[in-house]
Amino acid sequence: MDIVIIVLYFAIIIAIGVHFSRRNKDVSEYALGGRSIPWWAVLASILAAEISAGTFFGAPGEGFRLQNYTYAQLMVGYLLARLVVSGVFIPAFYKHNVVSIYEFLEMRFGPKTRRIASAIFLVTRSLASGSRLWVPTLLLIVIWNQLNPSDPLSNWEQFWFTGAALVVISLLTAAYTAIGGIKAVIWTDVLQIAVLFGALGFSVWYLLGHIPNGWDGVKSFLTGPNDLKLWEWKGDVPSITTWGAIKSVLESEFTVWAALLGSLFVTLATHGTDQDMVQRMLTAKNKRQSAVATILSGLADIPVTYAVLTIGILLSVYYGHVVNDPALPMAGGKPDNTRIFPYFVIDVMPGGLRGLVVAGVLATTMGSLGTAMNSLATSYSRDFHFRWFKTPDDEHARVRIIKRSTVGFALILIFVGLATAFVKAHNPSLSIIGIILGSFGYTYGSLLGIFMVALFTKNRGSETGNIIAMIAGIVFVAFLSNLPNDMWKMFGGGMLYKNPDWLPIIEFPWRIMAGTFATVAVALCFRTKVKISTQSNER
Repeated sequence: MDIVIIVLYFAIIIAIGVHFSRRNKDVSEYALGGRSIPWWAVLASILAAEISAGTFFGAPGEGFRLQNYTYAQLMVGYLLARLVVSGVFIPAFYKHNVVSIYEFLEMRFGPKTRRIASAIFLVTRSLASGSRLWVPTLLLIVIWNQLNPSDPLSNWEQFWFTGAALVVISLLTAAYTAIGGIKAVIWTDVLQIAVLFGALGFSVWYLLGHIPNGWDGVKSFLTGPNDLKLWEWKGDVPSITTWGAIKSVLESEFTVWAALLGSLFVTLATHGTDQDMVQRMLTAKNKRQSAVATILSGLADIPVTYAVLTIGILLSVYYGHVVNDPALPMAGGKPDNTRIFPYFVIDVMPGGLRGLVVAGVLATTMGSLGTAMNSLATSYSRDFHFRWFKTPDDEHARVRIIKRSTVGFALILIFVGLATAFVKAHNPSLSIIGIILGSFGYTYGSLLGIFMVALFTKNRGSETGNIIAMIAGIVFVAFLSNLPNDMWKMFGGGMLYKNPDWLPIIEFPWRIMAGTFATVAVALCFRTKVKISTQSNER
């Protein structure tokens, strides 16, 4: 029954891609769905993009590790940012009728700013989306190890096993994405989010039913000072000085300050300057429906986030106090929080429902991956290919170029996924959330900074100044987060340098905010010299 459910799921999404392949008459139809998608489908697609397989396994892993809900407080900033995106960013993009949102930067500053912003997106999105690819293959490793308990996969065998699986998943996603365009992506997202909700709901229900006294039993086992905590007001290191307190907050992942400020800037960047997310919003019929979908998706994120964290907390009780399972996947001498949920799915859940959860994992992976491929191909084609190479005026020919670009970026994402699997095989204690969220934290502050200068000022920022500002923002975050040392140690080296003790090493919720401040500060030093026409000369 598990296999039947999974095969049926694949058949449906391929059928959706084929159905919409006949309706893509031009670039706007292929990339934006002719701006005809109903708001509720856009809402579902935004959710599908946000709830990747990394969240599906990573967030339960955080709940299992922390045994509380402090990760969920980041939702506060997510909601505030959506109001700003809906009120400022989306109206500007609709007003200028852009397909690639980086076209707006050319209208405001010039072609150089557009190209470097688009290039930052292409690199960062490739890294972020590619790094997610290995996550669903954790299920396959768990299945193999349970079927062959006397011959578990070694690290290298896991790498090759997951590599083959992510290649298959990526190529299948590329097939329906390239064939059907953004409409195929969005309508498969609607199916995928329904499957996901079913999988999450059943997981919570099943776990509560197998813990004595249900939720009251859970609370009786979790009596530590941080267990089931909803808010974390300060960092982990107490200090009597003001700067020491600030430094402690910046060095902590999940505090109320990260929820109010750090996640605010994270969401402004991901939902206002990332073609992957914004392209979904621009498929709505008008800016009002787009804003409704964006804001309501933030409200829908709240119960979803609490559900996945609850699963992790319930698993910590189930395996820590109810069931003594010596076969639990381990990492560093303790249960591997990144594999605990897939292990539970395969080991405990009954047939049929187990297939539903596996389909939910595939749904989250393929949903976020499909739009990433489409948005990467759209940005590359609009911002680079159509300018650098002789392109026919025929819209069907332009659509074919975007389809080929989709396949090309699928191959790039496969390469990044394999690289991530390789790193994880050699560093099994790495957190999924840190890998995925960390990749765009270094660069998206620069993107957000330039968009904010473009949207909130009329005569600040220039072609040369913007390039200097974006580079400064990336370098600033790299050193504040200790990235050079971390990268060097990953390859077996020692410390390249040592930051002063007073300087914080910031965690991922703060990286985009730091990069934004640095970029804006430098960009404001330059005055806009020439007013660029707001009319795009591209078809």
